[in-house]
Amino acid sequence: MVSQFSILVVEDTVSAFEQVQVLLADQGYCLHHANSAQQALSWLDSVRIDLILLATDLKTVDSAALCARVRAMPMWASLPITVMMPPLTELHTLSKMLLAGADDYIRKPLDRLELLARVRSKLRVRRQYQQLVVCNDRLEATVRQRTAKLQNMVFQDALTQLPSRATLLQTIAERFQTKDDSFSLVYLDCDQFNRVNGSFGYAVGDQVLVKIAQRLKQYLCPGDLLVRAGEDEFCFLLKTVGDASAVEAFVQQILRSFDRPFLVDCCDIYMTACAGMVMGCDVQPIFESAVDDGSTMTSLYEGDRSEMQRAERVLQAADTAMYEAKIGGRGCYQAFDPQMYADILGRLTLESDLQRALKRQEFTLHYQPIVDLTSREIAGVEALVRWHHPTRGMVSPAEFVPCMETSGLIVPLGLMVLEKACYQLYEWQQQEFGALTMSVNLSVRQFKSPTLLADVDRILEKTQVDPRALKLEITESAIMDNVEEAIALTKSLRSRGIQISIDDFGTGYSSLGYLHRFPIDNLKIDRSFVQMLVEHDDDTAAVGEREYHVVSTIIALSKQLNLSVIAEGIETRQQMLSLRRLGCQFGQGYFFSKPWAVVETEKNSLMTAVNHLTRVVV
Repeated sequence: MVSQFSILVVEDTVSAFEQVQVLLADQGYCLHHANSAQQALSWLDSVRIDLILLATDLKTVDSAALCARVRAMPMWASLPITVMMPPLTELHTLSKMLLAGADDYIRKPLDRLELLARVRSKLRVRRQYQQLVVCNDRLEATVRQRTAKLQNMVFQDALTQLPSRATLLQTIAERFQTKDDSFSLVYLDCDQFNRVNGSFGYAVGDQVLVKIAQRLKQYLCPGDLLVRAGEDEFCFLLKTVGDASAVEAFVQQILRSFDRPFLVDCCDIYMTACAGMVMGCDVQPIFESAVDDGSTMTSLYEGDRSEMQRAERVLQAADTAMYEAKIGGRGCYQAFDPQMYADILGRLTLESDLQRALKRQEFTLHYQPIVDLTSREIAGVEALVRWHHPTRGMVSPAEFVPCMETSGLIVPLGLMVLEKACYQLYEWQQQEFGALTMSVNLSVRQFKSPTLLADVDRILEKTQVDPRALKLEITESAIMDNVEEAIALTKSLRSRGIQISIDDFGTGYSSLGYLHRFPIDNLKIDRSFVQMLVEHDDDTAAVGEREYHVVSTIIALSKQLNLSVIAEGIETRQQMLSLRRLGCQFGQGYFFSKPWAVVETEKNSLMTAVNHLTRVVV
């Protein structure tokens, strides 16, 4: 038996209705009769109807009007309507019914097989629609449940059960909306929390975060808000504060709370944190002054100043102050000031310019001679990178190199410098400067690059330069970060015939005990020691006591290890003479020559430098 459906038959007479009953007998349908529009609408209101069989030859009912009225009601809009038409009905009548909302038609006198087919088809569609409605209702219920769950996840941290970053922003925005800026924000970040995860695992790390949250809750006052803003970052939104000194005292109290260890799995885990803070009442003046000063910071404050955007800027200000505090070391804190934004914007702009400069090949190489202090001849050159900015002109390496180090751009730049220097060295080797060496600096990031050896091999093969004339300069900090790996890497470079120099020697730490283990060829005395050499009125060279011991120790050590010594930053004749008397073999600096660019049309540019040195070095 087919599941029972209800069918409304709209006919003038009972006999016409009974005829339909006979034709649909034994189908399990529940049929209802209406002989007027009012009665038909009454049945629709009181009984769930699944199909309407509507005669078009009604004497007391306008069939098209009734059909249109049913379709106009939202609860009946999907109800199928099949019209029953007398024979020889004009086509315009059918068109009128279809325009009024009828779905199908059948001709009278009714044929049982045709009627059954039409009814079953419409009821099948009706059932599918009802199933779809049920499915859609369930889906909407599921969506509502999941939306509520997601909203809870958005506004509450699942691990610590603290409010989330979104809650913080919303709360600050509401404060601004009510013109209430009598609050302060403290942004807290745990120092080197990743070491906890790395040493004990993420499960223990999560427990530590829970313990931190529980401890920080103890410092909440009524109306204050504590949120988890990131993995190991927490924020205090203090409702009412006195002045900056009161907030500073609160921050100091919070940071001191980290002096006590956090007990997790019977293990004491010690943590420190840094904090940044900003006063709500100071935010608007800070933003306005940043715009009014005409600086490049203006772009940060233009546009829509909605409460939510202002809230985000407050959080950004506290976050910026926190990162400035981290520069000072563990357990530090810092109040926000507008210059921090200016510095950040400057770094971002510089990094963007540097990325563009790499693509457009705006970097060039200058070469500074390295002079044999005894023979007064050029022994080699050092390749130094220079950047000609399209609008700023020449930019000092002291400004852009640190930015490239922190951004990672120093690695592709270093490869470009090495390749260009090797090409230039190969050209000189084909001329009368076959004994010339080329020194190229390797940054700390380059030295740690996993592809360094492969990159060096590729450049050597591409440029066909003699690797024995190539010197790679590495700082003490690079080799001392991981001594064993550094030793293995320098041995690999030396096996290719490349010479290794330790740059800025004397400014590193704990290197003397390891120096004999490194396969190196040269030590470069840092310019800070060379520039401290002083002169006496009698025109004899002398050095300060401390500098004398440092320089003489480096030179003596190099002789014991059979290493050559190069002094950089020589600017005066007296410095040069002092170094030569102390036994220093090589030197470079402005006293001999400034770094110079190789001009393609000037094939004898190196010879020009040689002639210049012949006149200078006496």
